[in-house]
Order: sequence, then C-alpha cells, then structure tokens
Amino acid sequence: MSDDSGGPGGAGPSGLDFLRAMVEGRVPQPPMGRTLGFALIGVEPGTAVFEGETGEHLYNPMGTVHGGYLATLLDSALGCAVLSRLPAGTAYTTAQLNVHMIRPVTAATRKLRATGTAVHVGRTIGTAEARVVGVADGRLYAHATTTCAISPAR
Repeated sequence: MSDDSGGPGGAGPSGLDFLRAMVEGRVPQPPMGRTLGFALIGVEPGTAVFEGETGEHLYNPMGTVHGGYLATLLDSALGCAVLSRLPAGTAYTTAQLNVHMIRPVTAATRKLRATGTAVHVGRTIGTAEARVVGVADGRLYAHATTTCAISPAR
C-alpha cells in the first residue's frame, strides 16, 4: 500500500487497500459514521460489512428508527463493496439507490449489520446488493441495490 492514505484516488492505494486501512484504524472512519453510530468492520474483495447501534436518537415521529438511517447504512455497504474492487486512481459515486424496508427498527433492535456485495464492477458502472440484519436476532430489516458511476479520481 502506498504512503498516501488520504483516499483511494491518485497514486494512492487501491480501494481494497484503502478500506482495509480503515478497518485496521490506519485511516480514520468517515465522520458521518461517527455521527450516526456505525462503522466499517470488515472488507474483502467485493464485500463490505458495516455495523451500527440503534437508539432513540435515530427515531422519527412514529417512534421508530428513521428509514434514512437504514438507507445510509445500506448505501455505505453497497458503495464500499464496489470500492473494494476498484484500482488506485478510480472513484465511484452512487447513481441509483433502491431500498426496501422490511420491518420497523427500534432502540430495542440494538446492533445492525449491513453486508454489501458487488455484483458487477466494470470500467464505468458498478452494481451491488446489500442486506441489513439484526446481530442479536438474525432477522432481515432491509435490503437494497445500487448502481454506481465509476470514473478517474479527481
């Protein structure tokens, strides 16, 4: 891995090496994850795993965890699954996100695990699918697919 750990673009590391550095604590997790209480915990080629803790601070007016939390958790797992297959000097951005909420999440649900898997990663387009399950109960709470636009890093 290159000494440039500021991101996977330029002469720096591949997407997989960058994400592994994040899991190992050599590169900081994104601030958004700290704000929402989730983090990347594992990565392999084509797969990214995030875990997050639910709580009342994530509630919507209906008294359940806001769907945007699940969408963000899924988008992170999906995008990082694609990133894990990208070479150095390549970036991605989410172009399409399709999320299915299966059941309500509450503070009692506790920890959630989102696992994203790359389905196709080409020169200009990447696709992936992901699932969010409860760590304690193993139940499916949401699933999603994405299409990512791939381009040279800026």
